[in-house]
Parts: sequence; C-alpha cells; structure tokens
Amino acid sequence: MQFSKHPFHQRVLPTLTLLFRMKTYAHILFDLDHTLWDFEKNSEETLYALYDQFALGSFGKFDCSSFYRKYKFVNMRLWDLYNKGRIKQAELRESRFVKTLTGLGLEPHEVPAGISEAYIQLCPTKTAVFPFAYEVLEYLKPRYGLHIITNGFKEVQHIKMSSSNLHPYFREIVTSECCGYKKPDRRMFEHLLGRIGVAPEACLMIGDNYECDIAGARDAGIDQVFFNPEKTSHRRSPRPTYEISCLSELKQLL
Repeated sequence: MQFSKHPFHQRVLPTLTLLFRMKTYAHILFDLDHTLWDFEKNSEETLYALYDQFALGSFGKFDCSSFYRKYKFVNMRLWDLYNKGRIKQAELRESRFVKTLTGLGLEPHEVPAGISEAYIQLCPTKTAVFPFAYEVLEYLKPRYGLHIITNGFKEVQHIKMSSSNLHPYFREIVTSECCGYKKPDRRMFEHLLGRIGVAPEACLMIGDNYECDIAGARDAGIDQVFFNPEKTSHRRSPRPTYEISCLSELKQLL
C-alpha cells in the first residue's frame, strides 16, 4: 500500500491516516478512463477485432500486436495534444488511424475507410473495469456523493458507463463537451462544484493523469488521490495529496 501525504510518509503514516479519517469529505470525483473503465484492456480487445474485420494482416506489413502498440502510442500523444487544446475532437478521431497505419507502412490510400467509425462504435461497448471497481463503488455510494469528471467525449462516455453498468453509482457526469472546459482547467472542476453546490474542501478527486486530474484538482482547491496502478516511479512536485495503486485501497482511506 502506498498512500501518503508527505515525502516522509513512512515515518508518519499512522498519524496521517488518522488525520485523513478525521477529515470529512462529502463528495468523491472520479475520472473515468484509466481510473474506473479499463481503457487499455477495452481498446486492445477492440483493435484486435478491427485487425481481423478490416483484414489488416493481408498487407503483410505488421501483426496485430504491432498494430495495437502503434495505435496506443499515437493515440496517447494525440490525446495529450487534445487535453492541451492544440487539436480538436474531429482531428483526433480522423488522424489517429491514419497516423497509426501509415506509421506501420501503409500508404494513405490503403487506410481502410470506416475503421475510425468502427472503433468508435465498438470500443465503448466493452465492459472491463479495474479490479475492485464495483466493490469500492458499492462501499462509497451510501457514504458520499459520487460524480464523474472526464475529458472524454459525451456520447462515448455515456455508452461506456451504460455498457459497464457504472451509471447507477453516479449523480453528476461532467464532460469537457458539456461544460466547455477541459481538465486541468480549474473552471471544469468549478463547473461541477457549482452543479453539486459544495466547496472544494468537501471533495476528493481520484484520477490517473497527474496533469489533468491531480494538478487540475489542486488548482481548484480539491484534495487528490493519484491512481497509479503500474506503480510507476515519479517525482511529481508538488506531490499529490494521496497515492494508491489499487482501487481497493480507497476503502482504507475513506
């Protein structure tokens, strides 16, 4: 277990844990992708299906694993540009498969028509969530107001939540499209705070993206839990309020 509030947490963890439990939160804000909904697993299943559906192996230039790895690399960088406001939604959707497949050796005219649309239709219907997601949400729901705050696209995020049966746990679902701002812009957090009518001190943000979720919440005055399931070593400054590697740890924190 690795939740902490200070760099010297190994010396003061019992006291800090007690202090945490004495602090009262009323609302928990969750990111969706990579935090509750297992984007990587669901995306991998989708891409393997598309590899077969569009006969990408017939080109003889890459296998399914290479296709998945290249797409993951390209998509991650395009989402980073989108989160920073450097590209629009349409450009992200239209270019990721072109960049992926031309990067693997296809000519632009060889990129199959409709592959982007097929991905958008299929991927959100996948149902994988992170371990202990449902157990933790069952535990939290009677105790806190639960809300989603996501930069994902509105129609896609609602399909993901419906397909994976996450909708019943959450009161408010705020997307960047519906409020006009994207994390880490503090105005997106303030939009949600206004909808639920609470001060930032009453909320705790849980997310996997340091810049969008952790730094953004901090800028809005909200405490944060950095979800780091890969236990990736990092030296973030300032540190997140807390850090966990498994959602089950939330039951010990809250």
